Amino acid sequence: MSGPLTIGVDIGGTSIRAAVVDDRGQIHDSQRAQTPSTAPALERCLDMLVDELRSRTEVAAVGLAVAGFLTPDRSVVRFAPHLPWREVAVAREMSTRIGLPVSCEHDANAAAVAERRFGAAGGGRTTLVLAIGTGIGAGLLLEGEVFRGSHGVAPELGHLPVVPDGRPCPCGKRGCWERYCSGTALVDNVVELVAAGLHRTSPLARETEQDPGSLTGRRVAAAAHDGDPLGLAALADFSRWLGYGLALIGDVFDPDLIVLAGGVGASSGLFLDEARDHYAALLTGSGHRRLARIRGTQLGEAAGLIGASAIARSDLARVSATR
Repeated sequence: MSGPLTIGVDIGGTSIRAAVVDDRGQIHDSQRAQTPSTAPALERCLDMLVDELRSRTEVAAVGLAVAGFLTPDRSVVRFAPHLPWREVAVAREMSTRIGLPVSCEHDANAAAVAERRFGAAGGGRTTLVLAIGTGIGAGLLLEGEVFRGSHGVAPELGHLPVVPDGRPCPCGKRGCWERYCSGTALVDNVVELVAAGLHRTSPLARETEQDPGSLTGRRVAAAAHDGDPLGLAALADFSRWLGYGLALIGDVFDPDLIVLAGGVGASSGLFLDEARDHYAALLTGSGHRRLARIRGTQLGEAAGLIGASAIARSDLARVSATR
């Protein structure tokens, strides 16, 4: 190990993961918490997680992977569909509170950086990393460099409408892709299938009817892994929408490599083959062009925080070099 230890924090719409990470992408210590719903509570939670980790290990900086829109210089979180921040200088304010340098990055960009350096995204020229969890984040790497667009928010693929007047989305629109292809979508699929009277005798259906509020995308994926017919049906619908979206992505960006990351992406073995088939069938000109390689994550749910820690380390080195 040649670089300092840093803390990476992945702030998702459902949970927050924080870890001490070295310059090889190896995790040394970690903490986890549920994501609070208000900005003050969220900030207190972040400070607490970081303080707990640094009480046991000396660290040089903190990196935040945020599920939201950032300014091009990554200094301000403009909008986060699943988080309470609106036009907040999150990194500067947290740095003032905890007394350490803090960096911010979009969560999917952070996952893309991690998968490029340490995981499944090495070797691609045009690489798309999809972080599929509560919603969908996307990071686009062109020759290994993060593409942000003109205003820092590209590519926001999870909020492309795919169903006119479809399921409502926290972003304010309806029918967004992530409402049909995410951990949240898996739960919605199960609830709708049960309401339609399908697979009512499955164990997952009984759980859903008894306590629908306890259902999570992780539980649906686990049920599908165990062969539960309701879980399998929900996952089949998810796979169809994933393939549909991947075909759209293929038509727009023509990537040579797509990596599925995030909490749901970590279960890609359950749906990747079926999604590939849908993608290949729907891609314009399929049969007359090369298909993208589609891989599951090598870093699992930790990709975002590993990438955030690496970005914090790089930012720290850049600042030190200018002094």
